[in-house]
Formats: sequence, structure tokens, C-alpha cells
Amino acid sequence: MSGYLCIKDIYKTFLQVSSLRYSGLALSEVSPSPLSHDTVSRWLKSRCSRPKDLWRLVEPSIDKKSPCVLIADDTLIAKTRSKKIEMVHYQFNYRIYDKDSDGKTKNTHFSEMLTLAKKRGIMPEAVVMDAWYSSLDNLKSIRSHGWIWVTTLRKNRIVNHNKQLNKLDISEEGTSIHLRGYGWVTVFKFTAKNGRIDYIVTNKENPTRQYLKSIMDARWPVEVYHREVKQNCGIERCQARTSRAQRNHIFLAISAWFEQHKRRISEKITLYQQNWDVIKSAITEQIPVLLAYPN
Repeated sequence: MSGYLCIKDIYKTFLQVSSLRYSGLALSEVSPSPLSHDTVSRWLKSRCSRPKDLWRLVEPSIDKKSPCVLIADDTLIAKTRSKKIEMVHYQFNYRIYDKDSDGKTKNTHFSEMLTLAKKRGIMPEAVVMDAWYSSLDNLKSIRSHGWIWVTTLRKNRIVNHNKQLNKLDISEEGTSIHLRGYGWVTVFKFTAKNGRIDYIVTNKENPTRQYLKSIMDARWPVEVYHREVKQNCGIERCQARTSRAQRNHIFLAISAWFEQHKRRISEKITLYQQNWDVIKSAITEQIPVLLAYPN
């Protein structure tokens, strides 16, 4: 095949429908047009897909006037058997965390992405993140944009000048505390059925317990997304060794998930049902063939 643009479309569609194998060889075996696995490998190494390309893809589907929550989270892309693959640090995120090449920490990426979100016209009701992103610099960065933040704090965080958070008596309606280096915020204590305790903190004035619960519950779809893009779109399964090929595969896996997500919304079909429909078609075709074999 000569057209690189065609390879991009075929590769993305391949990630949408394949639930078992994601290699260039596997793609070459099922491609609707002649395509060698070497061509796929060369294409992955030569393209330059970036996060801004994903924004161009999803922006038409975003209603910037509707209430929204901006969620910061990360996920690991496991490469435990791939010591020779570039960028393997047991940390990825999109932004891709690759400190050796750009020198940026996850908190640097976080701050830059906040600025970029505002530039793109995103005006969230709140920015939500877990304790990993609750550093003073991050909280101040959110405040500088005029935004509300909601996060969890670790139980040993020092507040009220010299006390650990878990040593305080926290009211059911929330308690004002002084966060060292930041100022006054409100903390709520949530106890899960398994006994786990979460300390949820916000800079919102006069927050209610129900408000914080609804905001924190909004994080769950991101966890679902991380699971789906791994299980359904093979984001962890690229066998190429170069950093550029890995980055292109990650971009296309996320793009493939987005196409599946659009079908989920428009046709009310889960991602798992979409994958099963592909497998079901193959099984339906093969059963008569196998039944025709002589005993």
C-alpha cells in the first residue's frame, strides 16, 4: 500500500475491532488492502501524532457551554516484558510522562494542561484529582485560573500549622482547616464500607457534603475509560521499540476508543458489545464451515 493516510485509518479501525492481537503482522493478515507488517512498522516510526491532534478530533463533540468537571488522572501502561522499548519507566500519561526526553514531571504536565484547557475555552465547575496531584503548587495553579478544586489529601498531611489531618475532629458538615502554604479550605471525612477513610478537601466556599460526593463520583468514568482503552483498544500492546512508534500507537488507541465511545452514545452499544459483534460474526461464519467437515 502506498498511501500513508490510508494506513492511519486502517490501523485505527483495526484497534477498534481487534480484541486479541494488535501487532503489525496481525494487521497485515486482515487488512482490506495489501499491507505488509514492515510497512506498518515503518509508518509507526515515521508519523508524528501529538495530543493536539486528539483535541482536533474530539473538539467538535465538546459543548463548552455545558457544566463540566475537569478531571486529572493517570494510568500505567504495562511494559513489564519489554526492557528494550524506549520510554519504559512504568509511568505513562497523555500527556505522556517521559522525563528522560523532556525533563517534565507529572506535576509540570498537570500545570501546563490546566493552562491549555483554559486556552481552549474549558470552564469547569471544578478541577478534580487524587492526592498525587494535591501539591501546593498544583492547588495554587488551579486557584490562579479562578477555578474550584476538589481533591483527596493523605491522612498525614500537616494542617492547622502542626497537626496531622487524621488527628482532627472533622464535622459531618465539614471543617475549615488551614492548609500550610495555601490558606483556609474545607475538609470532609468519608468512610467507605470496607473501612477505608478518604479526606476530601476543597477551596469552594460553604461546600456541602453532597456536593463533594457528586464531584468525586464524577471521577469514576475516567477509571472506566482507562480500563476500556486497555482491554478494548490495545493501548498497552504495541510491540514497536521506538519512542515515536509507541507515541503514535497510543494516540491511535485513544482515537479508536473515541470512535467506539461515539457509537456507544449514538447507538446505545457498549464497547464490549461492539467487540462481541465482531467475534460473533466470525463465529457465525465458521460454524457452518466446521460442521461441513467430514466426521
